[in-house]
Amino acid sequence: MNDKKTCECGSGPRLIFACSGATDVGEIADRAARKIAKDGLGKMFCTAGIGGRISDIMKTTEAASEILAIDGCPLNCVKNSLEHAGLKNFKHLQLDEIGMEKFNSPVTDERIDQVVREGKKFLNS
Repeated sequence: MNDKKTCECGSGPRLIFACSGATDVGEIADRAARKIAKDGLGKMFCTAGIGGRISDIMKTTEAASEILAIDGCPLNCVKNSLEHAGLKNFKHLQLDEIGMEKFNSPVTDERIDQVVREGKKFLNS
């Protein structure tokens, strides 16, 4: 990542990219990312914009002080999108690794909160 800054505080934004896939774990990842952002720990950003190499999205992402990628399943679409765009400096949370299996993890507030807690650990490390 480069040294470009995007705010007067001297550091780039903290960005959160989430799977928003069509399965239960995709919804959990998406809703957890939105909750983390709502709690003020970062800004949820557009994974599709990374895949499409949208100039402004790429520039902001390259300037980020921290990036959290939340993937719903082992396909790791978010992680792969970031890596294919040349971005390597990010933290990765994959829901399968914390016991949430694709097609077998009904969306509940408890599961969303679990992902929020795990994501906050990544952002606070």
